[in-house]
Amino acid sequence: MDFKEDFLQLVWKYQYFDRRDLKTTDGQEIQVINVGFHNLTEGPDFRDAAISLDGLILHGHVEVHKLASEWKQHSHNSDPAYNSVILHVVWKNDREVKRNDGTQMPTLELDGKIYLEIWRKYEQMLDYDQKLPCAHGLDNTPSIIRFSALEKALVERLQEKSTLILAILDKTRGDWEETAYRWLFQCFGFKINSQAMLELAESLPYKLILKHRTQLPAIESMLFGLAGLLPESSDEPYPSHLIKEYDFLRQKYQWNSPLKRQHWNFMGVRPGNFPTLRIAQLAAILSHAPNLLQAVLEDSRDFAGFKKLLQVRPSDYWLYHFSFGKASSRMASKGISSAALELLIINYVIPLWFAYGRYFQNSDWKERCFDLLQEINGENNYIIRQFNEAGWKAESGFDSQGMIGLFRNYCEPKKCLQCKIAQSLIRSENK
Repeated sequence: MDFKEDFLQLVWKYQYFDRRDLKTTDGQEIQVINVGFHNLTEGPDFRDAAISLDGLILHGHVEVHKLASEWKQHSHNSDPAYNSVILHVVWKNDREVKRNDGTQMPTLELDGKIYLEIWRKYEQMLDYDQKLPCAHGLDNTPSIIRFSALEKALVERLQEKSTLILAILDKTRGDWEETAYRWLFQCFGFKINSQAMLELAESLPYKLILKHRTQLPAIESMLFGLAGLLPESSDEPYPSHLIKEYDFLRQKYQWNSPLKRQHWNFMGVRPGNFPTLRIAQLAAILSHAPNLLQAVLEDSRDFAGFKKLLQVRPSDYWLYHFSFGKASSRMASKGISSAALELLIINYVIPLWFAYGRYFQNSDWKERCFDLLQEINGENNYIIRQFNEAGWKAESGFDSQGMIGLFRNYCEPKKCLQCKIAQSLIRSENK
């Protein structure tokens, strides 16, 4: 039977083996008092465990391997941190193991002791050849278990995104206004142009935007000029005005290193997501919001509020232009689409709220994130469609973001047995 080490970790964690007449490989009687806390970071697999060996109570850690020889392969024999391991749990005891200090390591071999029911469920419920290994068992998972796994994955996803925001905050030396501004640009890149958008924001401080806030053409000229997207010349009145405006501002602020057009991805991008159109939409948002941070944190608290903040009509030129040059025969933009608005709330607003609450250690922001996500429609992408096909529908942004977190952190890297859903599917009735 082929299995991963995390299967043995699950077996130890929930004691899915016959504990009658339990002995180490050298004959010492074992009683498990406390399995310990599952450690998912560096160090022994289970911390602060307690066992009895021939009546002697031991407190320490437990390490789990398929083969005892992996102790040496992983260099635990030369690592003093593993001297506090009190029990080595293995499938096969293929060699004697000693600690760094030379003392013998008590070893429990599980071959022949794991419940057959656990083997059967592990084989039947988890198909590692599938992108969703537990897809065929989701219908058998209680809704409370699915919700718990979803919430955990969602929080982990928000932790990851908020870490990115806090890194920007550190770079701006604690300036939340500048951080909110830069994060908005990065999110407006919609992945394919996110890095270039962030670099553009870094080249144009938010305080300069505020200085010209009532002058939309000035904001556009600065953004397009520093983005390297302004044409050298134009026969059209509006681009010609932006070129002259940028030339004046460039000399005033002594800008000399704008981005280049090759920084931006146009190929393979739908016209509605061209960076030129996104920058025009950003300029409109920035010219309408007196204070971006306050608008995000305080002035807008629900979907309707963020629609008013973010779904702003750009300047007239961009109603029928996707980029500088020939006008389009169809309307280019009245502002960001409803789908893009929901993505911005999910990817910009929610992580910013979460990061703000995390920074100031205020858990109320977490609940605000959850409440707003419940107002938003579930996303529709290839990850969500896989869950939908398995019978688990994403009814809201809360669901879809949790599903993306599950897929990225558990399904894709095949860390299924760290997920509550898989744990539920193979739960033993003998325990």
